[in-house]
Amino acid sequence: MGIRTLSSFPRENLKGKRVFLRVDYNVPIKDGVIQDDTRIRATLPTLNYLIESEARVIVASHLGRPKGKALPELSLSPVANQLSRLLNREVKFASDSVGEVAKGSAQNLKNGEILLLENLRFHPGEEENDPEFSRDLASIVEIYVNDAFGTMHRAHASVVGVPKLMDVKLAGFLVERELKYLGEVRTNPRKPFYVILGGAKVKDKIPVLNNFKEKADRIFIGGGMAYTFLKAKGNETGNSIIDKDSLEKVVPIIKDMQNKLLLPQDHLVVKEIKAGAEKKLVDGDIPPGWIGVDIGEKTIEMYKKEINSLNEGTIFWNGPMGIFEIADFSRGTREIAKSIADATRRGVTTVTGGGDTVSSLKAFEISQENFSLVSTGGGATLEYLAGLELPGVKALEEV
Repeated sequence: MGIRTLSSFPRENLKGKRVFLRVDYNVPIKDGVIQDDTRIRATLPTLNYLIESEARVIVASHLGRPKGKALPELSLSPVANQLSRLLNREVKFASDSVGEVAKGSAQNLKNGEILLLENLRFHPGEEENDPEFSRDLASIVEIYVNDAFGTMHRAHASVVGVPKLMDVKLAGFLVERELKYLGEVRTNPRKPFYVILGGAKVKDKIPVLNNFKEKADRIFIGGGMAYTFLKAKGNETGNSIIDKDSLEKVVPIIKDMQNKLLLPQDHLVVKEIKAGAEKKLVDGDIPPGWIGVDIGEKTIEMYKKEINSLNEGTIFWNGPMGIFEIADFSRGTREIAKSIADATRRGVTTVTGGGDTVSSLKAFEISQENFSLVSTGGGATLEYLAGLELPGVKALEEV
């Protein structure tokens, strides 16, 4: 890809320049308190580099879905406070992302100082990729840096409109790392190549499966999506979640990949999804009235044996194996996560991502450092690995 990176840009050319840094600070906030600052921490290497290079850093992000309205509960003000604590320096905050407030705040920045703009989506022009809104954002900066991989599948003003107006547009350290590892998985994964998919959204995973059907050596299915596959094969799935719209679409996948596709052989089932519910393990078909909530012990051991056999190659994992948020149903996801982490230490390239997957690692207190890459993208990661062109990546490629 013809993308310029921050790491390859002459550092001395950053000094005194106003840099527009697009980040993804779409973090959970409750009563003004950030519940998980993982996405903020992920951008610290880029931020610290720009600060140490004496750039004037103007940080921009969206938060939630305000639909073009300024909603106080979706203000980025709490993020500015948290960023100040993490950087151990003042982060100035502009109460708008465009207009006189933003322009004045940006012009008053000194070398090495940081300004966080208010939620971009408070203006409809952000999601509409409005040219005028893009020009307003671009008018206060001289260099564009994208470090928000999780938003690169969105053709929004700050992702595609602004870089089109800039002479210098760069990928930040986070985006550079994401594209490096995900690019290898997408085009030329080290072999053997294992794909582990879970979660409930079958529709989102079908394009990835179709793109990997030739490249992958093993494909493991778990989580809620497994019951759609099993139903398509003719198995009884009780009251388990089924994506009826995807049933017919998975039939050719099962046929094409039958020699490499691994589906759960047994299941942990309940009659009601709640902590403390009556549960049991069943082989094969799930009885009427029962709901699959995790892969069973035989399946856990089967999947682990395959993963533990790898001393080289690549593993891509997206989606939990069960309803891990309830401790009684978390064993499958925990064991698979630990096995993948162990594979990293043996020299296997391990790439994972997705909101629920990352949440499970946090719940199990498994450090992200135990993986080659924990992607910050959800939809962006899946679209990229499905072989689709991401608007944000294309915008950085354009000369």
